[in-house]
Amino acid sequence: MMTNVNPFTLEVIKDSLMSIGEEMFIALARTSMSPMFYEVLDYACGLTDAKGNLISQGNGVTSFIGMLSPMVQHVLEKYDDGNELNEGDIIIINDPYVGGGSHLSDVGLVMPIYYEGQLVAFSTNKGHWTEIGGKDPGSFTNNSTEIYQEGLQLPGVKLFEAGKINDGIVDIIATNVRLPQLSLGDMWAQVAALRTGEKRVKELCLKYKKSSITSTMENLVQQAEEYSFKELAQLPKGTYEAQDYIEGDPAKGGPYPIKVKVTITENEFICDFRGSHEQVMNPVNCSYYGLLASVRVMYLAILRPKFTINEGLFKPLKIIVDDNSIVSATRPAPVSMNFEARLGGAELIWKALAPLLRDRLTAGHLLSVCSFLLSGNHQETNEPFLIVEPTLGGWGAGEGQDGQRGQFCMGNGETYNMPIEIAEARYGVRVDNYGLRCDGEGAGEYIGGSGVIRSYQTLSEGQELTVSFGRHQFKPWGMNKGEDGSSSYIEVQKENGEVIGPFGVSSRLKLDKGDIVHLVTATGGGYGEAVNRDAEAVLRDVKNGYFTVKQADEKFGVIINEQKDTIIGLTESRIKN
Repeated sequence: MMTNVNPFTLEVIKDSLMSIGEEMFIALARTSMSPMFYEVLDYACGLTDAKGNLISQGNGVTSFIGMLSPMVQHVLEKYDDGNELNEGDIIIINDPYVGGGSHLSDVGLVMPIYYEGQLVAFSTNKGHWTEIGGKDPGSFTNNSTEIYQEGLQLPGVKLFEAGKINDGIVDIIATNVRLPQLSLGDMWAQVAALRTGEKRVKELCLKYKKSSITSTMENLVQQAEEYSFKELAQLPKGTYEAQDYIEGDPAKGGPYPIKVKVTITENEFICDFRGSHEQVMNPVNCSYYGLLASVRVMYLAILRPKFTINEGLFKPLKIIVDDNSIVSATRPAPVSMNFEARLGGAELIWKALAPLLRDRLTAGHLLSVCSFLLSGNHQETNEPFLIVEPTLGGWGAGEGQDGQRGQFCMGNGETYNMPIEIAEARYGVRVDNYGLRCDGEGAGEYIGGSGVIRSYQTLSEGQELTVSFGRHQFKPWGMNKGEDGSSSYIEVQKENGEVIGPFGVSSRLKLDKGDIVHLVTATGGGYGEAVNRDAEAVLRDVKNGYFTVKQADEKFGVIINEQKDTIIGLTESRIKN
């Protein structure tokens, strides 16, 4: 039952709870060991109430928004509704098939917070470890056929029990990962962030009383729930459908069809994925909980809340799946590249509703995380190194706006690319090129955002390349008569002059010293007919290199001189239009 709290005090407590999530996030970044954490920010931190409802979150990777609270709820269920938890416990978990699951590389920690002997909240975080074991460096694999090949599984066990470290678990992790100093260093950073959250919540309870804190948490969830139903009422009612494909390694199967039926009623937002392909022996599957996380992100994009996310926003959301499908896979289905399925499923909702919600949703984007892994030994120290990073690409255009250029896909959100200086200092590579991909695709009244080209030259022998680029077979879709974007691909220029590719997927491809790996990502889809684009905007596009003089003529009907500084005419087709 909610306790009456002075409205001024209520606002102070609300803001304090919000700031705790952010402080946890910063604490983790500052104490972590791997660039995946302190540079890329591939993690999230947050607080839940005693029932596992999300209250506040400091977020890097967007998809983790939907993972923290289900992870805490699973821990509660496993430990007898919290009766088997104690003050000082910390649970470690990376099980992909239960609440909060994605793939083994995303490791979560959960800490119950007690005040005066009573459970009041949970401090939690989840982040991508550079290494979690398995058959391939970086624990990303494109050719696994079952989960057991993908790394060490941590099924929600106590890393700390009543404040005492379980050294056996630490030893197991250290023995099973290739770079224990990074993985364990990040684990201790996660522990530090949890304790920061615990400390701040206890301080709030001491200052404002426990009952005021728990009442404020209930108030936050209730307000968000009311907002969600209010926004839902403004959406067009009906059923809308879309279908697409999940890509994998063409040599091993696929593409795999997926479909969604989105039904919007007065009080429910239902996403029905039944009829999608069954789970496969290819690591592009995702579990139901992986799908849930990405669908929540898409739902938020539609609702556009103007306050910090919490559990109440998701009250109207309902997800329906077949058992054992490619978007609801169960053990032992491989899920290393799970983002291909869960982001593909979420973008189906986008595709189904974009024509109806043009002020909220754009044309198709690069979609894929476009994961890139390169392992080898440093040319000077001979120490092993491992690059694990997502790749930037183009977003689709929308009503009144061009697509964003050189951004991560919807699943990565507020993360950062690896700085060239860090890559060259830490790893055995030289970055030969890093720029926008100006390929002339995605034309429209508003143009799709450019992808990127990033080229790594290997500086030592025997390096190995593992990549998974979605949208290498199917282009980002255009909208309202806008043109489709372009496909993503990888190409390897061998030192001896041979060229391998283009291709979308590789597993441990052997490289020689001096080889150059070109990572090329998709340009987003265009919006509206190209001949309706403002002629001066076309001239600026040509000056900026997004389109050539020839493309300006053929696609937009704008004739520009060879100096690229003057419009000298319009084509007949543009004038007629």
